[in-house]
Amino acid sequence: MIGWRPGDRHPAIDSMIRVDQAGEYGATRIYAGQLAVMGDRSAAAREIAGMAHQEERHRAFFDKLIADRGVRPTLLQPFWNVAGFALGAVTAVIGPEAAMACTAAVETEIDKHYSEQLQLLGDNDPELSAAIAEFQAEEVEHRDTALAHGAAAAPAYPLMSAMIRLGCRLAIAAAKRI
Repeated sequence: MIGWRPGDRHPAIDSMIRVDQAGEYGATRIYAGQLAVMGDRSAAAREIAGMAHQEERHRAFFDKLIADRGVRPTLLQPFWNVAGFALGAVTAVIGPEAAMACTAAVETEIDKHYSEQLQLLGDNDPELSAAIAEFQAEEVEHRDTALAHGAAAAPAYPLMSAMIRLGCRLAIAAAKRI
């Protein structure tokens, strides 16, 4: 982003903030759906609750950034609210491995997405870059935790993972613009 200075408004930065806030909001809704079905009694539910707590912190950061920088949030948030909760609930109904498969798929896409953003940002927005790098490391940890807790043992794991990952890519593309 040659010629851009920190503090300047830039449509690409606004888009990044908008999509990241939407994504973190969606993640909190997925985990809420999973925990609504699973409760808090199983080891998987305790892992999910820990990941959900981190996602809430990520979302709060982007909520504040949207307000502080005057970025228009996505108009799709009501959709992400329902779709995220439904995805979480459905995967949890299938079983703890499917809930973990959902996390592994989502976090695989988010890792790629955050890597692309960091590359585009360079050193143009240190505050945003630092947060994205920190959150990316936690998302990778979530993916690895999900894989360690049986994600790949979920029924039809390759198909489920591919469908969820495609959904993530579509959600990212939509939230950038809408």
